[in-house]
Amino acid sequence: MDVLAREQLASLVRQRPGWPRISIFMPTYSSGPQTQQNPIRLKNLLQRAEESLVTQGVRGPDAHELLKPATDLFEDGLFWREQGDGLAVFLAQGAFQRYRLPLPLEEQVVLSDRFHVKPLLPLFSGDGRFYVLALSQGEVRLLLGTRLTVSEVQVEGMPKDIHVALRFDEHEREGGSYGGDQARGGERTAVFYGIGARKDVTKINILRYFQQIDRSLHSVLRDERVPLVVAGVDFLLPIYKEANTYDHLLAEGVPGNPETLNDKDLQQQAWRVVEPYFRHEQEEALSRYFELVGTGRASSDPRDVVLSAQQGRVDTLLTTMGVETWGSFDPDTTAVELHAERQPGDEDLADLATVQSILNRGSVYTLPREQMPGGAPLAAIFRY
Repeated sequence: MDVLAREQLASLVRQRPGWPRISIFMPTYSSGPQTQQNPIRLKNLLQRAEESLVTQGVRGPDAHELLKPATDLFEDGLFWREQGDGLAVFLAQGAFQRYRLPLPLEEQVVLSDRFHVKPLLPLFSGDGRFYVLALSQGEVRLLLGTRLTVSEVQVEGMPKDIHVALRFDEHEREGGSYGGDQARGGERTAVFYGIGARKDVTKINILRYFQQIDRSLHSVLRDERVPLVVAGVDFLLPIYKEANTYDHLLAEGVPGNPETLNDKDLQQQAWRVVEPYFRHEQEEALSRYFELVGTGRASSDPRDVVLSAQQGRVDTLLTTMGVETWGSFDPDTTAVELHAERQPGDEDLADLATVQSILNRGSVYTLPREQMPGGAPLAAIFRY
C-alpha cells in the first residue's frame, strides 16, 4: 500500500498555480471479483476529465496526452493486484502521481489551477489513524488502520524474519548452536520460545532483529505523530520497547501470535487499544483550548486561525467536516476576507488552514459541529 507522507502532500499543495491541474478520486475494492470494477471506474472518470478539458478549451489530442499516464494504468496488472479502499490520481503537464490509500473516497473529478487535496486530509488528522506492527520471529508486517479500514504498508529494507535479519548461515538455520542456554563471556543468556519461530533465539538476537525493524520504520514514521501498537506474544513486547525509537509507541499492545490473525483481526483488536487514546487526546485538546482562550494563545476567529496556520503558528487545529468557510487569503498582504457565500476566486479557508497546519507539523482534530467552541468552523491553539 502506498504511504502518503507529509512531503508528498506538501509537494501537491505548494506547486505554483497553473491550469489545468486534474485531481481524481474513487473508491476501490481490495478483494474479490469486484476488483475487476476498479480499472473500469478509473476509465470512466478519466473520460469525464477529458470531456471537461475539451469543454474548457483544451484540444482533444492535448487532453488525451495529458491523461495518458493514468490511462496507461489500465493495462498494469501489477498495479491493480494490490488496492486499498481508495485511489487518488493527480495529473498536470509533466506531472503524474497516484496513491492507493486506506481511505474510502467518493468519486470526484476536479479541474482547477491547484490540486484538490481536501479528500486526503483525514489521513493526516490526529484522531483516527494508527499503525500496527505485527511481530513474530517468523514474520513482520506494518499495517495502517483507522476505525473502519486497514491496509498493509510496504516498508523498504524491513527484514521479513529474524533469520534474514541476522544473516544466519545454513548451519545456524538448522539449529546447530542454538539448542539451549548459551554461554557468552562466562555468562548464560536466557533462551526464549516463541510461536512461529523456526528455532529458539536468545534475547540479544531478538533485540538486534527489532533494532533493524525500528531503523527500517524511520522512512515511514519519521514525520508521524500517530500511535503505534505492537502485536506479538507477551515476551516480545518488552524487548521491542527496548529497541523502539518512535515517540508515539503505546504502552499497551495486542498480545498473541499475529501470524494467526489476518489484517482485519489485528485492526479491530488494535482499535480497542487506540480508541481511548484518541478520545483522551481530543478531550485534552479541547480542555487546553478553553484554558488558553483570552490569553492570545487560542482563537476561534477564522481570520486569526487562517493567518496563523500560514505562519506556522498553529499547534493544534480543531475543525469540523462538511462545513465550508469561503473567502480568500492574500499571502503578500496577509489579508483574510470572509464571505457568507462563495464568490469567484474563493477557496475553502477551513481547508487551507487544515492543510497548512498539517504541513507545519500541527495536530488536527475533526469534531462534530456541536462540539466546536462556539459553533465556529475553526478553532486553534497557537504555539506562540
